[in-house]
Amino acid sequence: MSQSAYVAGVGMIPFTKPGQSKSYDLMGADAVQLALADAGLTYDQIQQASVGYVYGDSTCGQAALYHVGMTGIPVFNTNNNCSTGSSALFMARQWIESGAADCVLVLGFEQMQPGALKSHWDDRPSPFARFDALCDDINPFPEIPLALRYFGGAGREYMDKFGVGPEIFAQVRAKASRHAEHNPMALLRKVVTAEDVLASPIVFPHAKLTRLMACPPTCGAAAAVLVSESFARKHGKSSLVRIAGQAMTTDYPSTFGDRSMMKLVGSDMARAAADRVYEIAGIGPQDVDLVELHDCFAQNEVLSYEALRLCPEGGAEKFVADGDNTYGGKVVTNPSGGLLSKGHPLGATGLAQCTEIVTQLRGAAGVRQIENARVGLQHNLGLGGACVVTLYQQASFA
Repeated sequence: MSQSAYVAGVGMIPFTKPGQSKSYDLMGADAVQLALADAGLTYDQIQQASVGYVYGDSTCGQAALYHVGMTGIPVFNTNNNCSTGSSALFMARQWIESGAADCVLVLGFEQMQPGALKSHWDDRPSPFARFDALCDDINPFPEIPLALRYFGGAGREYMDKFGVGPEIFAQVRAKASRHAEHNPMALLRKVVTAEDVLASPIVFPHAKLTRLMACPPTCGAAAAVLVSESFARKHGKSSLVRIAGQAMTTDYPSTFGDRSMMKLVGSDMARAAADRVYEIAGIGPQDVDLVELHDCFAQNEVLSYEALRLCPEGGAEKFVADGDNTYGGKVVTNPSGGLLSKGHPLGATGLAQCTEIVTQLRGAAGVRQIENARVGLQHNLGLGGACVVTLYQQASFA
């Protein structure tokens, strides 16, 4: 890899409940127009496009982009479950770094249905079969939807391992609501307390998992424009955000071999990806100012603190109690409100995280701006599995 990739523009639309959004193609086109305008570029300057979505037919990416322009460029469609948006970003970043292209577009969108996630291909082997079998073995509660059993079971394992109660997850959810209050793009902006979270309906009694600890199904879209340094200089782009390191990992033998729900939901993938990124960038977790991490459940945010080395193993309870996960603490986690409050349109989530971090590093986040934010870390996880961790830095050209 011979050159760095820079984020020249980002754009996203407000996330909404299923049934209240435009169709996926129109949402995607809106996000692209916003990213192009933010970058000060036009669609005919885009050389390649990487598009991510989970629930949709082939070439949905083209359907969205054709509303913006039809220039004959290569369009690649990506599906990596909940890490889809960051997987599309990973591919686009490689194009820039390898010199294959100098200006590329990344788009993620999702038009979701209400209720629990489900497969739409029941006439063939499920890619989750091995995961589901282990989950059924460890958490034999067939009446509970699998996503709740996965992350609720991981939370239960964490509570048992470190002697903490569900209050830690409630505090994380309450923090997310306080952050989302000032984010106009977030789906849920009502502030809730930890007591409210614990008092909400219990959806998995064995794990003490309540409804407010889970992210809602959401529709939305987000996009980013990546450029090379030479393109930026040629077009007078002097202040951008650099992708200083990025890694994607998939499952290890420990995912299934260690009979651990925490590892089944990706803690080992996340740890390995984060370690690789810190090594690539020459930047440690102590240097990170903000993190947008994959809090599909409050339980997973707690696991991710430790996987990303934001605190020691078993140290999440103190990390949360000391306020080190919010403004005035060590590292602001999910200033956007995260998936718990902002929402989780699967294909769009990775690009929405990118948008928040870039906005913060530009100093343009308004009320939720983190003081002197210079380094941001992104963690996007998909079961099945893939984890993408990305580190961003402020950058400028003389």
